[in-house]
Amino acid sequence: MKTNKVLNNADDAIRDIFEGATLMVGGFGLCGIPENLIAALKSKGTKKLICISNNAGVRDFGLGLCMANKQIKKMIASYVGENDIFEKQFLSGELEVELVPQGTFSERIRAGGAGIPGFYTPTGVGTLVAEGKEVKEFEGRKYILERALKADFALIKAWKGDPSGNLVYRKTTRNFNPMMATAAKITIAEVEELVPVGSLDPDQIHTPGIYVKRIIQGKNYEKRIENRTVTP
Repeated sequence: MKTNKVLNNADDAIRDIFEGATLMVGGFGLCGIPENLIAALKSKGTKKLICISNNAGVRDFGLGLCMANKQIKKMIASYVGENDIFEKQFLSGELEVELVPQGTFSERIRAGGAGIPGFYTPTGVGTLVAEGKEVKEFEGRKYILERALKADFALIKAWKGDPSGNLVYRKTTRNFNPMMATAAKITIAEVEELVPVGSLDPDQIHTPGIYVKRIIQGKNYEKRIENRTVTP
């Protein structure tokens, strides 16, 4: 197994993302998003992407950059968020959207990484979410079958990582990143701090390097706040 997975830059890391690829992109709003990898993807200009991400950033940041560039064909997400481009493309029919309840969204990714093809959940029974899905009754309660989510590539963000791909996340930025790392054929990580192998406490590693194929040292993080709320 390759022990040094470090690449020089984000452009090199996403070089083989192809037209029509399915991507998982970590982050919740603007928290814990792979800023450098997304910017490189926007510059690359790859089209017809299917993106699995909780939401799509904002107009000029995060996945909103790729959406404004007309690179995304379909979003599988749980929240439209503060992105007016997402909203307009969805309502006009230009963007295909599969809205998924957030807990179901998380479990579908986890199942994909665990090799579980599907699971039953009561969430969404009797709503639009259940349309076209198998319904079964367990102990007098109805459940719908949800299929696992997998991807060609996962673009994730961590706080610290080493050349072997071991990752540590910081607080809320962990969000969907660890699950997505397990559910893609090729997981590409960017980190705020790249440390030597052996520097990370094995008991504190959240994503083992076996899941990560490529890693880069990120730079120039903006760490924006999606919607700032302050007291008067």
